[in-house]
Parts: sequence; structure tokens; C-alpha cells
Amino acid sequence: MVEYANFSWQEKGWRYAAVAIGSIIGASGMNAFLVPHHLLSGGIAGVAMMMHYLAGSPIGGVNALLNIPLFYAAYRLLDKSYCVFALYGTLAFTVAIDLTRGLASFAIVDDTMLAAIYGGVISGLGSGLVFRVNGSLGGSDIIGAMVKKYYDINISYVGFFINCILMTVAAFLFGFKLAMFTLVAMYVGATISARVIDGFNTKKTMFIVSEYPEEIATALMRAVGRGATFIYGQGAFTGGDKKIVFIVVTLIQVAKIKHIVNSVDPNAFMIVQDAIEVQGHGFTLPKKIVNRTRLK
Repeated sequence: MVEYANFSWQEKGWRYAAVAIGSIIGASGMNAFLVPHHLLSGGIAGVAMMMHYLAGSPIGGVNALLNIPLFYAAYRLLDKSYCVFALYGTLAFTVAIDLTRGLASFAIVDDTMLAAIYGGVISGLGSGLVFRVNGSLGGSDIIGAMVKKYYDINISYVGFFINCILMTVAAFLFGFKLAMFTLVAMYVGATISARVIDGFNTKKTMFIVSEYPEEIATALMRAVGRGATFIYGQGAFTGGDKKIVFIVVTLIQVAKIKHIVNSVDPNAFMIVQDAIEVQGHGFTLPKKIVNRTRLK
């Protein structure tokens, strides 16, 4: 878990601002697109929306009330600095829901599928911005953090389990069709949120097998400014020794690298894979190393 107390005042200020902005964006997407069509978001906010559809209760107020016992438990079980930041995120999201609830009366789109997609996109942008700065909007995030501490279960699995229960109840109360549209909104929102968290400039790893490994490595280093590594292997069919060129690049560099490799060796064999995370020179350095470097 992130130690929030270790952040500088500038970093804390940016994180609090990002959570506020993300809360407003997420709440706007929810009220403008999901609420008019009786669709749900995930987690505790989804429960509050369900109660709003059934009894007309305010979404923001119910969301806050449902989070009170969770915060009580979290304050006793989790890091205090995490609880303070999560409490701020929950309050910011609650206020944002109330501030933007007037958007629900506009019914911007009539088509439920479009509402699910647009609502998912905008809500995902908001939550992704919050999660990118290690923030929280409360609800299932807090439940997940507590479960992870004692049972070492990934937080995303806890959220998925809660949303499955929510979907089942929604199908029973509002019909299977609206539940499926809700599923679309949740999927789109989760996908966009993940993109915002990881950044759109995805990193790729490339393995290049060629009869001209030195020429290819030199050409790549000159053209794209990335270091390359030779991995020594052996061909299973020929039994000959091989130098495999290994390189980590950004998504936008892949096409250029393919062109360079094919210009050197049209028969080269290339494998392109997603890199989950990249740290190091030329990409990102761990925060402690960056700060130590700046102090020198």
C-alpha cells in the first residue's frame, strides 16, 4: 500500500486536485448518461443508484451513508494516511454527484446502448484519473484493501465479485436487458480507466531473430534511440548459434522498427509483446532513484 505521508506537499496537492477533477468527471458521466436510462455504475455507488431508482433517495447521500461503516472498519484495520485520502475521495465524489445531478434531466442521448458507452467512457476517465494518483472513491476499493491485507486477494477481484452480485440483483429488479446494458457500461468504464492509469503510450517488447543481428541492433539504436540487448540462443532445427535482438519500445515506435528491420533483413522473424510495466533508463525510474538523482 502507498505511504501517502511520504509524498511532498507539491505531490499531495496534485493528488488532491486530481481526485477532485476525476470525481467531477466521473459523476458527470454517471448523471448525464447512466441515471436517465436506469443503468448502474460499479461498487457502492451502484448500490446507491439502485436505491435511487427504487425509492428516489439521493445518490450522493446514500453513497456517503453506505461508506460510513466501511471507513470505520478501515480506520481500525488499514493505514491512517490511506484512510484520510480515501475519505477525501469519497467526500469529493459524493459532492460531485450532488453538484452534477441536474445533468440527469437533460437525457443527452435517447439510445440506451449509446448511453452505456458514453457513460462508461466518461466515468472511466474520471475514475482512471483518481486511480492514477493512487486515490480512491471509497466503496469497493476500501473493501478490497481490507481483504487484500488479510487474505492477499487482488483488489480487482474483490471489485469484480461485488459487481457480479450487483449485476445479478439488477437483472432481478430491472430486467435482464438493462442489466446487460449496465454490463457494457462497466466494461467500457473499466477499459478506459485502465488506459488512463497505464497511459495511452503503451510499451512493447520485441524479439528479433535474424542473420544480421549486429546490423539490426545498430540501425535501431541510431534510428529510435533505444538500447538493444543480445540474447544468445540456438536454433532447434539447424543447431546453429543465434543472436536474438531484444528491445523495449513505445507503441508508436513499433511500425518504424518493423520497417528498419525489414530493410536490413526481409526474412527476419519478429515477435511483438505487451510490456506490463517498464522501469529504467529511457523510460521511468523509481521515485526514490529520481529524487536521489536530482539531489546530486
